[in-house]
Amino acid sequence: MKITELFLDQLKSEEGGTRRVLERVPEGRNDWRPHEKSMPLGYLSALVASMPGWIEYMVNRDELDIASAEGAKFKPQIPATNRELLYAFDKSLAKARGALQATTDERLMTPWKFIVAGHVADERPRYMMIRDAVFSHLAHHRGQLTVYLRLNEALVPAVYGPSADEGR
Repeated sequence: MKITELFLDQLKSEEGGTRRVLERVPEGRNDWRPHEKSMPLGYLSALVASMPGWIEYMVNRDELDIASAEGAKFKPQIPATNRELLYAFDKSLAKARGALQATTDERLMTPWKFIVAGHVADERPRYMMIRDAVFSHLAHHRGQLTVYLRLNEALVPAVYGPSADEGR
């Protein structure tokens, strides 16, 4: 199996659970946070919705300096409604799919750099960066978001298996 096919399959696999979590984000609570050091709910949900789209950037560009003007584009726009949040997620998925369908495994083997204020923080083959900085990172923040849902009395959907709120 090609790496691109594997990632397209992984993207499809993560889509349903992520969508169910995003659908449950309570509206009107964008500023809520469980602790002063925690991300606000609106930012976290927008981050989860936008993360698949990072794949397009990793495939089509050689680096990202998160402290640059280009890096500022990665700060997600916080939608006011779930409809807008899900629209952002759908756009993010479409960007990721398009980039993966248009690239090659050879391209995914070439290096990609994550830079912070001019200093290389991480440099590895693109496939590793997509695996870790997108898919694993998405699972982490989606899990964090389910805790936020619980603390806001929202029903937590099943993601990889049953949840306490859904027996499936």
